[in-house]
Amino acid sequence: MEQQSPPPPPSKWEGEVFAETTAADPHQIWPLLTDDFCSLHKWLPFVDTCHYVEGVPGQPGLVRHCAVTVTPSSIKWAKERLNLIDPIAHTLTYEILDNNMGFKSYVATMKLLQGSGGGCKFVWSFVADPIEGWPLEEFVKYLDSGLHQMVNKMADFLKKSPL
Repeated sequence: MEQQSPPPPPSKWEGEVFAETTAADPHQIWPLLTDDFCSLHKWLPFVDTCHYVEGVPGQPGLVRHCAVTVTPSSIKWAKERLNLIDPIAHTLTYEILDNNMGFKSYVATMKLLQGSGGGCKFVWSFVADPIEGWPLEEFVKYLDSGLHQMVNKMADFLKKSPL
């Protein structure tokens, strides 16, 4: 009997995660996401630092550097470029240019929608090459956890100091 080979892995990963909050609407959350594209460390607890590298703030082409301390001797980092920003559709797209985290290609879109019961629905979608040693399901769980933490931090911030 001939043994069948497993199907080849997908050439690209595609996915999306979402989180909702009733604490703020898209117009209130949008400035937190875009006015300072280099403030990711304020919203994602596992990002230690995020700073400006080059480009015009708030404009496509802006490059930021983000880093995460895994252990005192291991820092994971990525340089990311803002590719698209659409304040009317509350959408931004960015891509990883360089990193030491195993990404070959990664393009993500963050979109804010009106929530079903008011508030805001935050959608984070991506297209990427598979990451060696990291199953797609685990990567999606990682993004989902990060997005929920981000939305909660933004909602808490807006409750304390509404825009």
